[in-house]
Amino acid sequence: MLKLMIAILCMAAVSYIPRMLPLVIFRGKIKNNFVKSVVNYMPYGILSAMIFPEVLYSTGHMISAVVGFGVAIILSWRKLGLLPVAVCSTAGVFLVELILKFC
Repeated sequence: MLKLMIAILCMAAVSYIPRMLPLVIFRGKIKNNFVKSVVNYMPYGILSAMIFPEVLYSTGHMISAVVGFGVAIILSWRKLGLLPVAVCSTAGVFLVELILKFC
């Protein structure tokens, strides 16, 4: 539980700091499109970098983690919602773990 709370606080700080810094550094409206895009997309990139390693090591086998990740990527690419992507990728991990258990 403590590890989860620390992770949540770290992610909150990592998301907040890049959004807060431009407000402190730039007093006027930001007109540069590059700076706007950095400010908008940086939290997503940082959170992805923090979460991705956990995806690979959260299951019993690396193979099932990669299958679940692959299913999630394919279904997300096809613009399915969060619930179908989560359910299908979890089912993919479950099936691969079940197959690996009997092999």
